[in-house]
Amino acid sequence: MTATSLKHNLVKFQSIIALVVMCVALSFLSDRFLTTENTWNVMRQISVNMVISVGMTLVILTGGIDLSVGSILALAGAVTAGMLKFGAEIESVNAYIGFTLLGALVGGTLVGTFLGWFNGITITRFKVPPFVATLAMLTIARGLTMLWTGGFPITGLGDNMAFIGTGWFLGIPMPVWISAVVVLAAVVLTKRTTLGRHIYAIGGNETAAKLSGLKINRIKVIVYSIAGALAGIGGILVTSRLDSAQPNAGFGFELDSIAAVVIGGTSLSGGKGTIMGTVQGALIIGVLNNGLVLLNVSPFWQQVIKGFVILLAVVIEKINSKEK
Repeated sequence: MTATSLKHNLVKFQSIIALVVMCVALSFLSDRFLTTENTWNVMRQISVNMVISVGMTLVILTGGIDLSVGSILALAGAVTAGMLKFGAEIESVNAYIGFTLLGALVGGTLVGTFLGWFNGITITRFKVPPFVATLAMLTIARGLTMLWTGGFPITGLGDNMAFIGTGWFLGIPMPVWISAVVVLAAVVLTKRTTLGRHIYAIGGNETAAKLSGLKINRIKVIVYSIAGALAGIGGILVTSRLDSAQPNAGFGFELDSIAAVVIGGTSLSGGKGTIMGTVQGALIIGVLNNGLVLLNVSPFWQQVIKGFVILLAVVIEKINSKEK
């Protein structure tokens, strides 16, 4: 094997190598890390970030960014919990509408989809930069969550709701099943569909894609809508796991999501990256979070360390891009 091919393989598998090295190191530093209980705990913890990060990957592949996923997650979870527990009252006609679990889940997901769609419309129709548009949505969705909940958690959602976030099926936690289905669907979307090819084309060279006749705005709106829907599903998972819709849920989730995407090798300039790379990135973030907790590292230092990991991943990606 030549030095060039060896370097190419190291770059190609750098996320996997980093994950293996981290797992080996943590297994020596903590005897609780490689236990079955902790392994499933890590998988449950990363399921939410995995779902959100899939949507973030699609957005970044188009050359965009979405800073609102954490707030959309909180609002979607709160709406799901509110519909399930309180239903809806229409005072003008003295009517009450109750919702089944399925109806509440659909309602929460649709809320996320709508907010993602709104992001897409703001970016495409009004030409607002994605950073600004989604930063505004971060504040809007968080404010709507506070209004919906009154600043108090919505609790006592029932065993059926709790099963989504804490139950097991065929020996595997339900959140892991859900995140696996989302990942599989996204892999098929990016690798086997016309929409997937168009997403890469837009991120690679938007001008060329437009000249080729691609409907850029429509595709971007679809992508942001998908990201919003997946944030909504993430909100349902968090709410179910806690048996509570917390008004402050999702704080910082957008950072972990972007970190997973970048560490997984997706270029922030768009057009390059894979869903499976993001899965590896989410695993690295999850293992890092879990390891720091097991080692009793201060939460403040955890933020510092994660920040440096993200910075290092971006620097490595830039260096690899220049060498190609």
